[in-house]
Amino acid sequence: MEQLSGKSRIGEVIESSTTIFRTQSYKLYDTPPLGSFIQTGSPVIFGVVCNITTEPLDPTRPIIARGESASSEEQLYKEHPQLSRLLTSRFEALIIGHSDREQIKQHLPSMPPKVHSFVSACSDEEVINFSENLDFIHLLLNSGSVGTEEIVLACMNHLIQARPMRVEFRTRIGRALAKELSSDIRQLTSILRSLA
Repeated sequence: MEQLSGKSRIGEVIESSTTIFRTQSYKLYDTPPLGSFIQTGSPVIFGVVCNITTEPLDPTRPIIARGESASSEEQLYKEHPQLSRLLTSRFEALIIGHSDREQIKQHLPSMPPKVHSFVSACSDEEVINFSENLDFIHLLLNSGSVGTEEIVLACMNHLIQARPMRVEFRTRIGRALAKELSSDIRQLTSILRSLA
């Protein structure tokens, strides 16, 4: 399950650790949505998008409001075309697994992805293949990320949308979440209610 060289790249890793990696998008505002599955490196490391930011390329030059007299955001960017070159969109992903030759492992890899590794979105087929096993839910729930519940919910919705047998898979997800959150009924109830 090595990363295909022909896959559409959406960005490059600019910072990485054994639990999370940060990607700079090639295009401003062109990031995968919260909870979506992405992959990078060879062998492949899988991640779930947990945070998205748009910020100045140069942190010493803060963003200032420019559109008081503009009739629309599109007009603002036409009048100030340099904005597209001064800003960048970045996103972070929680690492949820990796491939070991042809086998998918749903635990942290021994090494983080390399900086400048290409990042691409996972296809529905890759998402389905990865989610045959739902052990990675443990990594998401215990990541300590701000908004963990929303990240898990968005991720589960991506899983459900990728599959043709959605009702049956929703039941599998419910069982996996119940197993992981047996000691936190409030959080379990909140996620299951939102999934329903």
